[in-house]
Amino acid sequence: MIKRFSTLYAGQVDLDNTGFEGTPVNERGYDNDKLATPLATAEAMGKAMDRLGFDTLWMAEHHFQREGYECIPNILMLAVHIANRTQRLRIGCGFNIVPMWHPLRLAEDYAVADILTGGRVRFGVGRGYHTREVETFGAPMQDAAANRELFEEQVELVLKALREPSFSHHGKHYDIPPRVPYRGYELEEITLVPRPQHPVECWQPIVSASERGLDFMVRNGINGFMGGGAAVGGARHPLIEAWQARLAKAGRETELGGDLIIGFSAFITDSEEEAMKRVQPFVEEHQKMFGPLGFAGVLSDEQIEMLGDPK
Repeated sequence: MIKRFSTLYAGQVDLDNTGFEGTPVNERGYDNDKLATPLATAEAMGKAMDRLGFDTLWMAEHHFQREGYECIPNILMLAVHIANRTQRLRIGCGFNIVPMWHPLRLAEDYAVADILTGGRVRFGVGRGYHTREVETFGAPMQDAAANRELFEEQVELVLKALREPSFSHHGKHYDIPPRVPYRGYELEEITLVPRPQHPVECWQPIVSASERGLDFMVRNGINGFMGGGAAVGGARHPLIEAWQARLAKAGRETELGGDLIIGFSAFITDSEEEAMKRVQPFVEEHQKMFGPLGFAGVLSDEQIEMLGDPK
């Protein structure tokens, strides 16, 4: 039985003229006052959810989206703010896009948020999917293999810093700590200061459910997050069964859906016909934003033609 309910808010402004017949994606643009409104919206949602007994408000990290779709650049800062204005609601990072961070700065920021909120922040990591965001921060996005390689090393480093009293890491992308003299000795390990005061859980989206991806998550004790369309089909969805099987292979026996968050999109009104009519512009806007393949920034010629020249 599902006992805990949460909501995902990615940081969208109140859009106007939506749908296929509405404003083209690359012609959308809002002033700074409008682009700042999702911060107040997230706070208002948090207060309402706290009052109504919801478990977690999940938010997404995105950057540079003048079109108004996803406008929260720092989940952890906003999480601390919302926690100070609520009593029990947890705030989830869905997700921190690790290739856009230095992994130790991300670990430090989460540790501070954990302490300041009394353990009410839920940690989550993702690889990203917007070329404009990830590549602007100097990390690969168009090269999927390079993106995954970097992400995996970064996450291992972040979790090591959060979970171990002291640590070192010497990989392809990071050499931590560097072997330098320090106060009369050669530096061999470091300690995150401060470290989280509560057990660190970590969540990651499951998209393709590749063998490498699932093995990485299970090996690092990361829980799964299936959202929106991926959950269509009910509890016997192949991705859910693949997740359970991979956990069992690693010795973690769970009920179907264990260690997994499953997201469903819903629209409630008086009739199915009315719901379809009212939700259609939002579904169309989502398709305009992401394209038929569901990945912003990496577009086919046909998608570019449909959306207009990207800025």
